[in-house]
Amino acid sequence: MEDDGGESSSFVVGIIENRAKEVGLAAFDLRSASLHLSQYIETSSSYQNTKTLLHFYDPIVIILPPNKLASAVTELVDRFYGSVRKVVLARGCFDDTKGAILIKNLAAKEPSALGLDTYYKQYYLCLAAAAATLKWTEAEKGIVVTNHSLLVTFNGSFDHMNIDATSVHNLEIIEPFHSTLLGTSKQKRSLFHMLKTTKTIGGTRLLRANLLQPLKDIETINARLDCLVSDELMSNEQLFFGLCQILRKFPKETDRVLCHFCFKPKKVIAEALAVERAKKSQVLVSGVILLKTALDALPLLSKVPLSLSSAHTRIREVLKDVKSSLLSNIYKSVCENEKYDHIKKRIGEVIDEDVLHARVPFVACTQQCFAVKAGIDGLLDISRRSFCETSEAIHNLANNYREDFKLPNLKLIFKNRQGFHFVIPQKNIQGKLPSKFIQVVKHGNNIHCSTLELASLNARNKSAAAECYTRTEVCLEELMDNIRENVSVLTLLAEVLCLLDMIVNSFAHMISTKPVDRYTRPEFTENGPLAIDSGRHPILESIHNDFVANNIFLSEASNMVIVMGPNMSGKSTYLQQVCLIVILAQVGCYVPARFSTLRVVDRMFTRMGAVDNLESNSSTFTTEMKETAFIMQNVSRRSLIVMDELGRATSSTDGFAMAWSCCEHLLSLKAYTIFASHMENISELATIYPNVKILHFHVDLKNNHLDFKVFQLKEGTTRIPHYGLLLAEVAGLPSSVIETARTITTRIAEKVF
Repeated sequence: MEDDGGESSSFVVGIIENRAKEVGLAAFDLRSASLHLSQYIETSSSYQNTKTLLHFYDPIVIILPPNKLASAVTELVDRFYGSVRKVVLARGCFDDTKGAILIKNLAAKEPSALGLDTYYKQYYLCLAAAAATLKWTEAEKGIVVTNHSLLVTFNGSFDHMNIDATSVHNLEIIEPFHSTLLGTSKQKRSLFHMLKTTKTIGGTRLLRANLLQPLKDIETINARLDCLVSDELMSNEQLFFGLCQILRKFPKETDRVLCHFCFKPKKVIAEALAVERAKKSQVLVSGVILLKTALDALPLLSKVPLSLSSAHTRIREVLKDVKSSLLSNIYKSVCENEKYDHIKKRIGEVIDEDVLHARVPFVACTQQCFAVKAGIDGLLDISRRSFCETSEAIHNLANNYREDFKLPNLKLIFKNRQGFHFVIPQKNIQGKLPSKFIQVVKHGNNIHCSTLELASLNARNKSAAAECYTRTEVCLEELMDNIRENVSVLTLLAEVLCLLDMIVNSFAHMISTKPVDRYTRPEFTENGPLAIDSGRHPILESIHNDFVANNIFLSEASNMVIVMGPNMSGKSTYLQQVCLIVILAQVGCYVPARFSTLRVVDRMFTRMGAVDNLESNSSTFTTEMKETAFIMQNVSRRSLIVMDELGRATSSTDGFAMAWSCCEHLLSLKAYTIFASHMENISELATIYPNVKILHFHVDLKNNHLDFKVFQLKEGTTRIPHYGLLLAEVAGLPSSVIETARTITTRIAEKVF
């Protein structure tokens, strides 16, 4: 199974809905051999829940059933995902019975553990989507999924905190929306970019997934936090640096390589595509070598023999004795699992022990040709001899040209597509290049070229290498089938490595680069308050050294905080800061605060910014109201709602009325709400409702000028007369305009105008 090899998405998503607006979604990850099933009733008229899931998976292909009366899901895909490949399959492909059988056969865990045995009739839509997705993938990619190899999660997105696509944008979780928000390295910053110090591609993808869908299970969150607690990673340098070193040795693309064992090419397809056989063999050989390198590179994955260095033995012993349940479980499930020893032994019987994963093209090509031990296949040995002879002849030819044409700096370069060619520095060529050299191309300060002799040897060398790959594939078929019998442990291995990479190289690394006690462990309660003492904005504090810390306290008795203050006083930053701290805490990371205790948030809603949406022909106010309607329709008691300046996009009277009414509705739901506004009258809510608390950002007024450097949150209300005029003056409006405005405000105040 091939993809671009990068961090971009590799999801194929199938979607189907019924007339009751119930949606079934199956997301098949080609890279990590996992299948995510979700089924839910769409509660938003604009299909925000489906949009959020599609934003999360970022699919390369979307599979839909035909629908003569275009469904809302089809319209959503056409409007917002026009650049994504859309595939329409016959309705018969969306067969829930076939889907249930496929899941039973392919899932690495028992279907009963997924809850499908009991409820498969209830969740027929996502099973139907799974059937269509798997059918299309197997046909398109020409593969068969190995039994019991898929990591299947059911209703996965709703076992996690739900952050809608608009909030992901508002909070700058993945991408910053201000191009001017530059970090110290002059690069755009977001929460994802700040934490992205992972070493493997799988770890990076897991980090992105966790930030978009943080955990809700307190036990799992605490298990991650236990890894970072003072007597584990953060004080045990030997364990921390030992794990860092091991993960660095591990191939970046390990998670993708393990898919070679989850997906088996169909024989008919392989024979029909004989032309591509050499390429497929090359990928296969590379996959086995990478798996061998992976099992050799990580001592904690297998029994450590006495021959290993004492440093490695010590790391293993440290991991064995850790108090963290998560690290302890990794040790028991992976380090003590004899199946890894069996896989290593079988690989050792076929693959040469000196073969290692290489990135340099010719070294990689040679490694693959010599991957299988000598004496196993006679034809392979003959092909190798031919490969060696042509390789040696090519190098001898280069030496002859250096002497004959007085070109001591002539270099021999190998590239996968064009094979060997010569590179000669232009300054070494006196006059004209000899006519023997052909295919001459100028590239920077160098000349790239070839000769007829080299072209002939190249063709023979390439043919010998292709024959080596083909014979190697034949030798590896039995080995591959043997490894596939234990494919579930390879899936576990990929999962463990990605998790370790995220916890060690991202979370622990970030904390270790900060001064002591700048990041602290968050505490969690079932129904307690959301309390953060001296919290800081995790992104902005890395840019501004003098960042001012602020507190927040929300409880069932005081579930709404209204933050007042003029424009530019720090309200929006504060709202974003609280949300990002909650997200960091629920992914299992320490947070930038002196102390924090949180009630687990099930959904996070934000209403920020004020811009027109030209795509949907919505004005600023219409966009505001649509986003607010989505919040009101989907909010629960355990949600966190953050609203910034609601109602400012319409008339002051209507805007104030809408803001007041929304606050009253949210107060009745008991959800934790932070509401920022500069409407002074909104503070009157606190005189009617005891569960409303008013805070304000203090701004100094010096010599009739606003000083915004305070950013200190204080209790109660504040009033700075005509701060809008003061800000306009700072912005550079002509003094005559400012004076006229002052006169008008005075007359309005006196009710003369």
